[in-house]
Amino acid sequence: MTTEHERDTPAGPGPTTDGTGTTALTTEAAPTPTRTPTPTPTPVPDPLTAPTGPTAPSAPKALFSQAVTQGIPTLYAPRPGEITAGIFFRVGRADETLATSGITHLVEHLALHHLGLSDLHYNGTTSNTYTHFHVTGTQAEVVTYLNTVCAALRDLPLDRLETEKEILRTEAAGRGNGPDAQLPLWRYGAQGYGLSSYSQLGTWTLTPDQVRDWARTRFTRDNAVLWITSAEIPAGLDLTLPVGTRIPAPAASSTLPVTPAFIHGDDGHVVFDAVLRRSTAAAVFAEVLSRALFQDLRQEGGYSYTAQADYRPRDADFATLTAYADALPKKQDAVVGGFVDAFARLRAGRVEQSELDAVRGKMLKMYDTPDLGAAMLPSDALNLLTGHPILSPEEHRAELAAVTVADLREVARAAWADGLLQVPGRGADWAGCAQAPRYSESAVTGTRHQSLEDERCTLVIGAEGVSLTTPGGPVTVRYDSVAAMTTRPDGARSLTGLDGFHLAIEPTLYRGVTEERIAAVDARVPAAARVPLPARDAEQIPQPSEPKASGPKARRPRWRAALRGLPFGLVALVVVDTVFGLGILFSVVHEATVAEPHWSRFLRLFLPTVLLVHYTRRAYHRHRHARG
Repeated sequence: MTTEHERDTPAGPGPTTDGTGTTALTTEAAPTPTRTPTPTPTPVPDPLTAPTGPTAPSAPKALFSQAVTQGIPTLYAPRPGEITAGIFFRVGRADETLATSGITHLVEHLALHHLGLSDLHYNGTTSNTYTHFHVTGTQAEVVTYLNTVCAALRDLPLDRLETEKEILRTEAAGRGNGPDAQLPLWRYGAQGYGLSSYSQLGTWTLTPDQVRDWARTRFTRDNAVLWITSAEIPAGLDLTLPVGTRIPAPAASSTLPVTPAFIHGDDGHVVFDAVLRRSTAAAVFAEVLSRALFQDLRQEGGYSYTAQADYRPRDADFATLTAYADALPKKQDAVVGGFVDAFARLRAGRVEQSELDAVRGKMLKMYDTPDLGAAMLPSDALNLLTGHPILSPEEHRAELAAVTVADLREVARAAWADGLLQVPGRGADWAGCAQAPRYSESAVTGTRHQSLEDERCTLVIGAEGVSLTTPGGPVTVRYDSVAAMTTRPDGARSLTGLDGFHLAIEPTLYRGVTEERIAAVDARVPAAARVPLPARDAEQIPQPSEPKASGPKARRPRWRAALRGLPFGLVALVVVDTVFGLGILFSVVHEATVAEPHWSRFLRLFLPTVLLVHYTRRAYHRHRHARG
């Protein structure tokens, strides 16, 4: 029984490394590679760590050249040694629905299938907003890889679909969840950027037609950008892809009515995230925050081993700031306090100029990279794909030089104002954070089905949705906002709303949940949101446990709880029946006379007694039917 947001099996990876050598905790920024047949000798630069800015021209001079290759915008710059190339498509998990989640990942797997036994050093990744195929090798190997991928996208090997679906489910089952895995669902819900918190349900039900249509409409030449570390476009490329349109990144949803907000998380981890406008000042602030957390929580407090912050672009206009610190159970409160204090110091503008200068110097070192133009190609290509301006080195240096302590203070205030803080143990309301909603605003009306495990909880199946009423409040999923409903042959149904609220209908755990009530739910949930799952073994079907006593109220006799659930009219009829029956007994025994013997008085009162009992039984059966 779930009385708050469901923590589905998140699909995000754990800590990853960003392009600056620091460890980053983010589900979006470091998509998990799906295949790596042999180690890649030349690492592909992280496409999300390049300098960016809101006012830069779209094509910095001298860093790279531009061309159009068979309809695909192409960036290229020379570098000694083997060639590295990649092709980005502007489609990712945030473009899917919960019911079809995993469809982009499936296309990526199918496109790489024919390369499975080759000696190429290649990889493929699926992120929230993009899919990336890349390779390192000789010119002939790079041409072979790109041609093979595009040929597969034109004609996917769909005879492999069921096999690849099972591979993806196996991959997800063996992947660990990062400490920040639940933040997206609490911020965005079960849609868009929140889908990275959920398992890929589409791997159970997607059809060949759905996958083929997704590839045809999303993996197009107009929705792609090619990049190559070469002085020229290699000959022999055949990148023929369907004509399409450039698809903008999806708009972000929000399930947080008030920020800053907090949620409860697992012991040992304190995580914070906020959405900021992309800017050089915001990127600098992330570095300053990382240094502040490391100094306060590790060097001075000794509370944490890892304390850091990270800045990752989300789309063309916004980035996600993520901060993290670990803690032993006895030190958790101290870590939360140190986390909040570090933010308070930065929001007050208490940043030494030397701290800003140190961060600025570190960021400027990126320009010491050999063959800078080639190294920047992945990030420049992704910015071109998403529509974000690209800064030249000169422009980025100028923006770095212009960042002031006052700018950092404003970024800190904006970050805290939009923040979502995940804390272990007690909450963070003392720090001015509101608890993120754990219950829905209202419940639906309909047939009521009491829990067999907790008499205080009732499942309500109505014409507008399904609710679970609990002592803390209701959890409701309405049919017109269902993100997905999984179904089992034994009658179990699991509904997740677009707002992230989740509840499970287990017929074995609620009184009177019949096949007819399940059919009523099925009929109202849109077909596109239904996800049939395989049958469960008998031992996997939950059975009610003994009701747990919790305080004086829970120890009250069960008949009192049953009596509280009866309508007033039925209780009144039972009282009248009882009083009338006692009156008949008294009259027959004590008031009989010779003129009117016992049997005569009994017969005279028999008819009204029968009528009273008849109407009482009818009222009782109506009540039972209404409860299901």
